[in-house]
Amino acid sequence: MNFLTFAIIYPIIWLISRLPMRILYVFSDFFFFIMFHIIGYRKKVVEKNLTMVFPEKSDKEIQKIQKKFFKHFVDLIFESIKSFTISEKEILKRYTYKNPELINELSKQGKSIALVGAHQANWEWSFSLPLVLDIKIFGAYTKLKNKYFEKTVKSSRSKFGITGYKTTETVKGIHKNYINKVQGLYILLSDQSPRVGKTHYWSNFLGVKVPIHTGAEMLAKKYDLTVVNYTVKKIKRGYFETEFELITDSPKDFEDYQITDKYLEITERNIKAQPEYYLWSHNRFKHKDKYNEWLEMKKTSRK
Repeated sequence: MNFLTFAIIYPIIWLISRLPMRILYVFSDFFFFIMFHIIGYRKKVVEKNLTMVFPEKSDKEIQKIQKKFFKHFVDLIFESIKSFTISEKEILKRYTYKNPELINELSKQGKSIALVGAHQANWEWSFSLPLVLDIKIFGAYTKLKNKYFEKTVKSSRSKFGITGYKTTETVKGIHKNYINKVQGLYILLSDQSPRVGKTHYWSNFLGVKVPIHTGAEMLAKKYDLTVVNYTVKKIKRGYFETEFELITDSPKDFEDYQITDKYLEITERNIKAQPEYYLWSHNRFKHKDKYNEWLEMKKTSRK
């Protein structure tokens, strides 16, 4: 059954991905109309998130950001489909890197790097990183249930040189490289919501107290990884620019969660600069009322 599903769906996806971007955006406009005006996919979640984060904005302003977000969100779906067949020349034209020399200089110094980022603008096309960086790159991915799609998606995301780790195997992979003295850069998106039971730290993110992923900081301290943030800005439809920003090259000098706080500060700044391009459809703030519950869990675990 898995193969039949793959055999029917993938050829369609592949054929769509072969279309020029201008045609894909015509499809995107059509599906945006269906998703936004007819189905209303996750509109309540997006509106709730935006209202929570931007209480100073009027209903009209919130609705404007919401509509722009959904137009961008559907574009991102078709840009992701384009990933299957996009050429090196085209992706370097559409997805540029402002200062790759920052990473390349760190690489020359023998540093391994935790590259932290957020679900902002287009993070999918970051699989082009090996085209501009002089360091071996590793990226985590969520395993798909259908093994045929799993193999195809993994192959697509690694075609420019990224080595893929299943999310559950990322730590093991970093540890193995550390032991074997293999230098690498690890892509770690860190802005989504962890499970309350596995949370170590809470902080105000976009004005809301929520559980925070601290894995990147913990890994950086344990394996002496230089921490660099990458921010993707949308220049215009189908064109993006990525900028790198050094957070620290000496993670062990920081108190617990200071690196995480710096990452959150940068992420908030970039979201507020282009709020319509953040992933508002994700229920990022679903645990906001569970802080006291978490405190009780911590107390109980100490007994």
